[in-house]
Amino acid sequence: MIAIIADTHMPRGSRRLPDRCSELLAAAEAVIHVGDFHALATLTALEALNPRLHAVHGNVDEAALRARLPETLELGVGDRTLALIHDAGPAKGRLARMRRRFPAADAVVFGHSHLPLHEVGSGELAGFEIFNPGSPTERRRAPGPSMGLLEADRGGLRFRHLWL
Repeated sequence: MIAIIADTHMPRGSRRLPDRCSELLAAAEAVIHVGDFHALATLTALEALNPRLHAVHGNVDEAALRARLPETLELGVGDRTLALIHDAGPAKGRLARMRRRFPAADAVVFGHSHLPLHEVGSGELAGFEIFNPGSPTERRRAPGPSMGLLEADRGGLRFRHLWL
């Protein structure tokens, strides 16, 4: 199982990851964070929790963090390719736009909006999907804090949201 988070925006006041989120991150085969850590210290803390961290920077990340992490990343998950980006742009046309930007990817994971989303393509976009885990610390307009879980096997990629 791969744990997926975004938009942690830490440190900020007494904000911290929910206990269940920390437990899942520590136990996961790998962790994906799609930006807006905020501070380099947050990246360091997550790497201590699970050194198998794959991440991209977000738009509010401090300069040291932006220098250390790429804007986009493509990685192999089983026999599939996953693309990571923080901001996938406006909702209208997002699925097709991400397909054009990452033509070799089977799925794109993104953040930025803090709104959990899982969209699966059809027609000419069949077999392609996009996933936003929401935020475990700052829900904004979402029903609650959330994260994502990913299982990958010969059957493909299976994303799901977990409400925290």
